[in-house]
Amino acid sequence: MKRIIVVGGGAGGLELVTKLGKKLGRKGKAHITLVDRDTTHLWKPLLHEIAVGAMDEGVDAVSFRAHAYGNHFYFRVGSLIDIDREAKQIVLAPMKDEDGNEFLPSTRLDYDILVVALGSISNDFNTPGVKQHCICLDSPAQAHRFRNRMLQRFLRIQRLSEARDDDVHIAIVGAGATGVELSAELHHAMAEFHNYGFDALNNEHLKVTLVEAGERILPALPERISKAAHKELNKIGVNVLTKTAITSAEQGVLNTKDGQQIRADLMVWAAGVKVADFMKDIGGLETNRINQLVVHDTLVTTRDPAIFAIGDCAECTQPDGSRVPPRAQSAHQMATCCYKNILALLNNKPMRSYRYRDHGSLVSLAKYSTVGSLMGNLNRGSLFVEGHLARLVYISLYRLHQIAIHGVIKTGLIMFSGRINRWLRPRLKLH
Repeated sequence: MKRIIVVGGGAGGLELVTKLGKKLGRKGKAHITLVDRDTTHLWKPLLHEIAVGAMDEGVDAVSFRAHAYGNHFYFRVGSLIDIDREAKQIVLAPMKDEDGNEFLPSTRLDYDILVVALGSISNDFNTPGVKQHCICLDSPAQAHRFRNRMLQRFLRIQRLSEARDDDVHIAIVGAGATGVELSAELHHAMAEFHNYGFDALNNEHLKVTLVEAGERILPALPERISKAAHKELNKIGVNVLTKTAITSAEQGVLNTKDGQQIRADLMVWAAGVKVADFMKDIGGLETNRINQLVVHDTLVTTRDPAIFAIGDCAECTQPDGSRVPPRAQSAHQMATCCYKNILALLNNKPMRSYRYRDHGSLVSLAKYSTVGSLMGNLNRGSLFVEGHLARLVYISLYRLHQIAIHGVIKTGLIMFSGRINRWLRPRLKLH
C-alpha cells in the first residue's frame, strides 16, 4: 500500500488530503496522512476577522482529527524540520509542553509520495525591531494576541477617566489584502465595541494608519480596485500613507525612510510573504530567495519526482514567464491538479500541467463595501464589481472552500447553523 503524506493543513493541503482520503483511503488503496503543527484548520483570509473579534474561530475551525476520521485519512501533529530523500522519510521536531519540556522525541515518517503544502508567513525583510514590536497575522494565535492587546487598550480608556480623551493608534504596514481588510474591519468593530459596554469609546478614538511602500495600495490588483478601496478607506477615516518605507520599529513607534515617525500603540506587519526559513534548500531540494520549493508545471519538485509542492510554498512558473501568485484560489487550483497528478502517477499515466486561472480579485471592507474584479482571465479584461454583489461573491469564495472539504450538504447545514448563531451569539468575541 502506497504511503502518501501531505505536510500542511492549510487551504490547499486540507482540500487535497480530503480528496485523497475519499478516493484512495476509503478503499484501502493508499495510506494517507496529514501532518500539521496545529490541531485545527482555519481559512487564512479570515484571520483579520478573528483579530478584531468579528469571528469566533471556535465555531468555524475544523478539527483535523475529526475531519480525518470522517474522510478516511490519518492525522499526525508535528512540525517538519527536514526531509530525508534517500530514506524517503520526513523528520518531525521533538514536541515540548508549555514549560519547554520535551515529551516526545523527534519522529520520522515513511512516505512514497510527499506533498509539501506549508503555506507562507509574513516577510519582515530583516527590518530592525519588527520581530520584537510588531504582530503578524499568520496564525490564530497571532490574531488572538492582537485582539487581547487591543481589548486591553480599550479597557484602559473605558476605566480611567483621565484616559477618555486618549486615542488608540494602530499602524498596519503593508497595504495588500490583509492590511486593507484589517483597516476596515477595525472601524466596523469599533461601533460594536461601543454597544458591548465600552460606551466611552467611539470611532473618533480609533486612529488607524495604513502604510504602503509602493505607489498605491493593493499593488497586486488592478488600479481601479486600488482607487476604489483607497476612496472607501479615506471615507471611514483610515490614514493611508503610500510611498512610505519603514526602516525600523521601536516600542510604540515606526521609523520611516524619510525620517518621520508614526506613533502606534499596536503595530501589525503585513508587508509581503515568504516561506519559513527552515525550508531553505531542505532535503537538497531547489528553493528560491523566499524559500519556496521550485516545481515543474506538474507541481513536482525539480529534483525529486516523488515530492510535490502546492500553495504559497511552491514557485510555479507559467508558460508566459509569470509566477503563480500566493493566493487562496491558487492553492485551491493546485490542490485539484496535484490530486489528479498523484492518481496519474499511481496508475502510470502522464501527469497534467498546472495552469493558473485568475477568476478575479475581491477585497472586503467590512460592512462598508466590497470591491474587486471578476473573471480576470477573460481575453476582454475583467468585470469591475462593488457593493452587495461583490460582497456576495467574496463570501462565496469561502463557501467553495467549505464545499471542497465538507461537501455541499454539510456546508449547507453549516450555513444554516451560522444564521442561527447570529441570533444566539454576540456579534463580537470579547474574550
